[in-house]
Amino acid sequence: MQSKSFSGKHYSQRSTGIDLKYSMDAFDYIIIGAGAGGLMLAEALGKDSFFKHKSILLLDKDSKSNNDRTWCFWEDGKGDFDSILHKTWNNIYFGGSIFDSRMNISPYSYKMIKGIDFYSSYKNKIATYPNITFKTDRVLNIEDLEQEVVVKTENTSYTAKKVFNSILDYKVLKTQTKYPLLQQHFIGWFVKTEKPVFDMDQATFMDFSIPQKGNTRFMYVLPFSETEALVEYTLFSENLLPEAEYEEAIASYLQEQLQCSAYTILEKEKGNIPMTCFDFNIFNSKNLLHIGMAGGWAKPSSGYTFRYAWKKTKLLVSFLKEDKPLHNFSKKDRFWFYDLLLLDILHKDNSKGELIFGHLFKNRSPQLIFKFLDEETNIWEELKIITACPILDFTKALLRRLF
Repeated sequence: MQSKSFSGKHYSQRSTGIDLKYSMDAFDYIIIGAGAGGLMLAEALGKDSFFKHKSILLLDKDSKSNNDRTWCFWEDGKGDFDSILHKTWNNIYFGGSIFDSRMNISPYSYKMIKGIDFYSSYKNKIATYPNITFKTDRVLNIEDLEQEVVVKTENTSYTAKKVFNSILDYKVLKTQTKYPLLQQHFIGWFVKTEKPVFDMDQATFMDFSIPQKGNTRFMYVLPFSETEALVEYTLFSENLLPEAEYEEAIASYLQEQLQCSAYTILEKEKGNIPMTCFDFNIFNSKNLLHIGMAGGWAKPSSGYTFRYAWKKTKLLVSFLKEDKPLHNFSKKDRFWFYDLLLLDILHKDNSKGELIFGHLFKNRSPQLIFKFLDEETNIWEELKIITACPILDFTKALLRRLF
C-alpha cells in the first residue's frame, strides 16, 4: 500500500519496507557522493543549458575540505583540468628484469591533481549554478519505486526522478565468482629528503625491481622536486597486506634503490581500487545508475579512474538528453574483453604482472600503450598490443573463456 503527495512533500510507504513517515524534498536528479565521478557529473549538468531547469541535489557524508587523495592520468596535450594540476612529467621510467628504461612520452604528459584542489575548484563551480544544492548527509538507503527514487539519509529523505549513486559495496564484488577480482592496493609516503635524490622531470611509472613474493608488486614515484616526492608501494593482487609490510617496503626502497636514509615523512596516503570486469549494470534500474567506482568506472586492467570517469561523464550527459532508462547506459565492448583476459591471467598466476608489463613496454611505445588503455586504438593497433605480450598466456586465457 502506498500514499504519495508531492505537493506537500510528504510520503509513506509500506510495501517496500519503508514503514516510517518522512518529510520529503523532491528533485529531478540526486547525485550521491562528491568524489571525482559525482562532482564531474554535477558540474557537467550545471553548465549545460539543457539541464538548467532541472533541480539537482548533491549528497556526501563529507564536506570535501581535506586533501584525502591524489589522482594521476596521462593526456595528449592540454586538457580540461590543466588549471588545477599540481605537477606534470614528460618522461616516465619503467624498471624490471625484462625491461629497464626512461622514456619520453610526448605528445602525452603525465599529470597529477591533488584531491583538495579538485574539490575546491568543482565545489566553487557548482556553487554558481542555482539549480544545484550540495548537502552533507550520510545516505542509508536507496530505492527505485518506478515512478521515482527514494533516498533515505540520517537526517531526512528525498525523492528524485533519477538518482546517480557512487557508493561502492565491495562485499558484493568479493562474494561473486563469475569475474576475477584483484585489488590495486597501496600505501604512499610524501617524503622530503635532506639531499637531492629525485629526478623531478621523470615519474616512475612501474618499478618491478623489488621482491615480487608471488604477486604483482611495484614501486611508483612522483617527484615534485629533487628533494620531495610521493613514493608508493603498489600491488595488483587478491588480498591486502598488513600495513607494516607496505611501510617496510617503502623504507627499503628509499634506502637501497635511492640511496636515501635521511628523510622526513610529510604525509601518507593509502587506497584500494577494485580491478574487475564484474557486470556493475546488474545494480542499475530504470531510474538508478551507479557511477564512479561503484559503476565500474575504474579501468579494470589498470585501476586508473580519473580520466576514465571524465570520459564516462561526457557520455552520460549526452545519454540523459535522450531520456532513456538508465540501465541502458552501460555497454560492454572489446576493451572490456581485453581487460578480462588480463585479469584472468593475473588471477590465475599473480606473479605474471612483471612478465606481461615488461614485455609490453619493451616491445611497444608508451604512446601506443597509453592510447590503448584510453580505449582509443583501432583493431590493428590492438593486435600490435596483444602480440607484444606473452601470447601463450593470453591464448590460454581466451580458450578458457570460450570453452
